[in-house]
Amino acid sequence: MPASAGMTTGGSAFADVFTASYPRTTAPPEPKPEIVTASFNAVRLRAVYAPEFVKRSERTLPVPDNITVVDHPLIRHKLTAMRRSDTPTALFRQLLRETSLLLAYEATRNLPMTEEEIETPLATIKAPVLEGKKLCFVAILRAGIGLLDGMLDLVPNARVGHVGLYRDPETLVPVEYYFKVPGALDDRLLIVVDPMLATGNSAVAAVSRLKDHGAQNLRFVCLLAAPEGLQTFQETHADVPIFTAAIDDRLNDHGYIVPGLGDAGDRMYGTK
Repeated sequence: MPASAGMTTGGSAFADVFTASYPRTTAPPEPKPEIVTASFNAVRLRAVYAPEFVKRSERTLPVPDNITVVDHPLIRHKLTAMRRSDTPTALFRQLLRETSLLLAYEATRNLPMTEEEIETPLATIKAPVLEGKKLCFVAILRAGIGLLDGMLDLVPNARVGHVGLYRDPETLVPVEYYFKVPGALDDRLLIVVDPMLATGNSAVAAVSRLKDHGAQNLRFVCLLAAPEGLQTFQETHADVPIFTAAIDDRLNDHGYIVPGLGDAGDRMYGTK
């Protein structure tokens, strides 16, 4: 089955590579921007969205470097347990905490380092330490709190910010009700966290607010992403790398990720 040319997000390079990998044998169909799906690259933790349906078993597509699917066996196993509709609230919270630590490990892989002189029991050496101001985790309320505990287990000295947003059920547009972040955002790495990148509107709004307050070095971490949400986010914040445990098939008419795991906040707090 021939695949169409790739979506030109952030330039034409993606389209050129996609076309070279899967040349057309028939005329391309009319674009359908409302249909966006995902495919996995089994070689190296990367994923890409394309403007037409591509079965995962039939295609492996080139991937933009700033989208990373953390395809670790433990993450995949824990995510399967979280997807189960009969997983109890306490277990869901525990699994989310464990998974968030693994996601944070990947998202912090290339933190800047410097050296300082230390004394071991046997010698004086120059040893690597983190450089610069403490990084900051920014949770999009309320579900983003579920990712914080595991990340703070990994980086206990990190600063924490909160952005309160809820999604209007009719328009799906985010409405802000709270904003509190540390100072000196321009000198910190900010890792913005929210379990679900669905429509992408809340993530876009949160990152925009942080940039308005001086943030320059940002990353976004989520548990699940929808292709539509990736597209929306990239159109506004193509400079912000995305880390996710999986890219699901699509959104339904209510803006929920399918197959997904339901509403992450409800699953965490037992309010479903």
